[in-house]
Amino acid sequence: MFEPEFESMPRGDLDALQLGRLQRLVAYLRERVPLYRERLDGIPEIRSLEDLHSLPFTYKADLRDTYPFGLFAVPREECVRLHASSGTTGKPIVVAYTRDDVDLFARVNARVLAMAGGEPGMMLHNAYGYGLFTGGLGLHYGGERLGMTVVPVSGGMTERQLGLIEDLRPDVITCTPSYALTLAQGFAERGVKPDEISLRFACVGAEPWTERMRAEIDAGLGIRATNIYGLSEIIGPGVSNECVEARQGSHVNEDHF
Repeated sequence: MFEPEFESMPRGDLDALQLGRLQRLVAYLRERVPLYRERLDGIPEIRSLEDLHSLPFTYKADLRDTYPFGLFAVPREECVRLHASSGTTGKPIVVAYTRDDVDLFARVNARVLAMAGGEPGMMLHNAYGYGLFTGGLGLHYGGERLGMTVVPVSGGMTERQLGLIEDLRPDVITCTPSYALTLAQGFAERGVKPDEISLRFACVGAEPWTERMRAEIDAGLGIRATNIYGLSEIIGPGVSNECVEARQGSHVNEDHF
């Protein structure tokens, strides 16, 4: 674990932490965001976690209707980074990070990389896309925060990626499951056997995949692959990940989400 004091916190302590943070969040939204001030009007004060069901949903349409900055809870000038969705089904969803958010982004991604098998001193081959997509930068800074050596390859350039993996010999790879299969096929076409590949662990996600695909990835790259989950509307990657030991479901970073 990267932060065992939070990741293995006793349930009673975690409940108290969640309640305090939820109460502060609701009060902050009432004060700072007109849409939430309107929707929270008439809703009683949050006194327990059981009151969560009384809070209104936020819909994707709300994010699009207030594009680009209408749901920001801080002045835009306090934001140090913006990310956005592709906008293929409508207006892009713009998400912003303050300096504290960027720090949190790194911490929760350090946690998920540790769940996936990463350790300080290991090398991380990060084949998630950089740019407006949250995946690349989130796991990049998570790897650095964990103490890994990060190779910021991004997506595509498969022949180059195969060569870099052979030459640099990283321990962990982060990418989509379909791209992990592409790399496995590329190594096979080069005549490289799975036990000759340096990779030991993979942290994959950003698209649906199956247990059959996991078995193919494990066998094709000689690794143990785990599923990472996140969504830009919350923070991006780093919401949860499977542990490499069991791979029987995701461990949510419950102190934040």
